Amino acid sequence: MVINAQGNNQAQPADQGTALLLAAAPVGKGCLIDAAAVLPALAAVPPSALTGTPAATVVELADPLDPQAVLTRIRTAAALPGQLHVYVTGQLHLDHRQHLLHLALARTTPSTLRYTALPWHWLTGELALRRPHTTTVVLDLVADADAWPHVRGGGVGLGHGIRVFGRVTPPPPRRTLLTPDYLRTYADIWRTGARPHLAQLHETAAGRSGPAEALFVAMDTPVGAFAPGGAAAPVHGAAAAAAGVPVAQPARAGTTAVLPPQSAPAGVAVVPLPQSAPAGTAAVPLPQGAPAGTATVPMSHGMATGAVPVMHQPPTAPSPPPLPTAEPSPAPADRIPAPAHPPAEPEDPHPAMLAAAQAGRHAEAAAIAARWESEALRIHGAGSAQAVHWLEVRADLARLAQDPGRSCALWAEVARARLARGEAASDDDVEAAVDRAHHQWEQLGDPGRARALAVALTELRGQVPGRRPGALKAIQRRLDALGTPSPLG
Repeated sequence: MVINAQGNNQAQPADQGTALLLAAAPVGKGCLIDAAAVLPALAAVPPSALTGTPAATVVELADPLDPQAVLTRIRTAAALPGQLHVYVTGQLHLDHRQHLLHLALARTTPSTLRYTALPWHWLTGELALRRPHTTTVVLDLVADADAWPHVRGGGVGLGHGIRVFGRVTPPPPRRTLLTPDYLRTYADIWRTGARPHLAQLHETAAGRSGPAEALFVAMDTPVGAFAPGGAAAPVHGAAAAAAGVPVAQPARAGTTAVLPPQSAPAGVAVVPLPQSAPAGTAAVPLPQGAPAGTATVPMSHGMATGAVPVMHQPPTAPSPPPLPTAEPSPAPADRIPAPAHPPAEPEDPHPAMLAAAQAGRHAEAAAIAARWESEALRIHGAGSAQAVHWLEVRADLARLAQDPGRSCALWAEVARARLARGEAASDDDVEAAVDRAHHQWEQLGDPGRARALAVALTELRGQVPGRRPGALKAIQRRLDALGTPSPLG
């Protein structure tokens, strides 16, 4: 359901924001939280309160079924200009094969998790492509027994330049159904007419919702004000009393908003912000052009105590490295595509990405790559050699994460981008991209996903048959085995 605050279908003005409400949980005994219960309360809130802009469009996804449909909605919302606020309530599970977090959807079961739930790195990857400091994410989640240790180790990190506030609770006792009380507190306060800064909302919601063992996340960035016009909307008089919001100064730009000791709810750890990186924490270099004061946050550390350590930005990194020379055969399993010419300075992000991927921190690696791709798009433009390089990196990171469907789709996108640049279908790099897309498609174990990707792959094979004859026939043979008619008719 899409609600337009203006009641029309006109294009978004510059001062309009977007709010995406995602409430998802499995149907049946696997449900840990009544995620959709908060949607009526949020629907009663003026749309502008959800985004902090004079006008807003609200997109609501209640108990969605298909992860691809959810990804499409996220991608569409992320492509819109202006401020984007994403509100997510539901439950997190861990894929035992790949050790990746997934947000359960309506049809998710333990045995179908990889095919019916939304991979968390899909969300982080799409949001990382947005301009820094234009995205806010508010979470009210419960983690199952397997996902909880991963979450406490920093597994829900969303990357640089994204404000994050939220609560993640451990799994409840058997036959207990949780409710999204943290996010409901936001709605209750907004319905009084109060418009406090999100850091204040977070503080109040954390105090009201509990439980004591929950993990509360507050990462603020210099997004400008939450209130229209550039300044945080103050809370005064009756509105403040009705909302129960403590009047406090917002967290300073570029720091983590940590609850003050005197007002932190019982059980919530309060950790002072370090002035330098903790020992053993590796900083990932930011691309050239990142806004001054941007903090480098190690996504796999720091959340275990309820706060995230923040380091000052390292020296300006070089511009994204140039395009690599792709090989016709699939890339070896122990590396991702390397730049053709190494950067002049040591802040090359490729080693950090590879180390994260090899350690199983695939969401972290994907977020780093997406951030550099975003900068390449901003500086060099779509279709540039630099942008295509980072698309290749993302494709191979998906392969390392054992996500052949996403890897196939990204390699196909690489091939189309190269063809659009004017490269010939017989060029080595074009053939290599299509060959790798085809190879990853062959690894797919999900018949539905294989059928969905077959159309684009068949179209590409028609343009780029490759050096080995029979590629189109190989696609058809597999489709026949799946009981699917040929895309060619």
